[in-house]
Amino acid sequence: MAEDGAVDNEWDADRYDDDHAFVYEASQDLIDLLDPEQGERIADLGCGTGHLTATIAEAVNAADRAGDSDGMAVGFDRSREMIAEARSTYPAVDFLRADARSLPFENSLDAVFSNAVLHWISDQEAAIWPIHDALRPGGRLVAELGGVGNVATITDALETELAARGYPAEHGWYFPSPGEYASLLESRGFEVRDLRLFDRPTPLDGEDGLANWIRGFGDDLLAPLSADARTAVVRAVEDRCRDALWTDGEWVADYRRLRVVAVRQDG
Repeated sequence: MAEDGAVDNEWDADRYDDDHAFVYEASQDLIDLLDPEQGERIADLGCGTGHLTATIAEAVNAADRAGDSDGMAVGFDRSREMIAEARSTYPAVDFLRADARSLPFENSLDAVFSNAVLHWISDQEAAIWPIHDALRPGGRLVAELGGVGNVATITDALETELAARGYPAEHGWYFPSPGEYASLLESRGFEVRDLRLFDRPTPLDGEDGLANWIRGFGDDLLAPLSADARTAVVRAVEDRCRDALWTDGEWVADYRRLRVVAVRQDG
């Protein structure tokens, strides 16, 4: 866990798209929930390699009959590697390297969009207030994050194996219940319009799918270990998870997602 209240992870943008494309592919319909319109100003928090930001940009920048559009879509990510990849893939879209907790907007955005990012921030108050302040009154937050019980089989096994090797640690992800998250948003000036917790069993590609998941998302937990110890932990976690998550020749992670639509109230 980084000292600033976010889980500290090293990202490889190429490996992310190769091994973890399901993160954005499974949430394409979140764009439908956002329903971006021409001329809107929208920020994508934790844009990763920019695929969903580009879809939003296409909608808000659609030229009207006069050939003009005042729309704006901008992607933010704290990872230098992710931003570089996004800019390379989508040069016509604006991407900025910045933390989700320090948005450079004030009462001016129509929407803030976020997919699979907010659960990386343990200090949710530090995340929600900047989103509130960036939105205009009536502006909306449309987000998906891990919900209570998300990937619990994997995290329980990982924490157990680390503790057995003398590295007791808890994952720093924030996986709230619907009631907890609704209360958080309401206490910070939002009206919750839609909030759903649902299971999303997620196939992980290939025999190495679970190992790739652990190495891709568990970097902070594995950081104190030597290379050999990391390999041993990953193999032990696979053994612990096999009965529950190995199905019909593939790993299927026990994802649970929380989707929310909330609107900033006046004032």
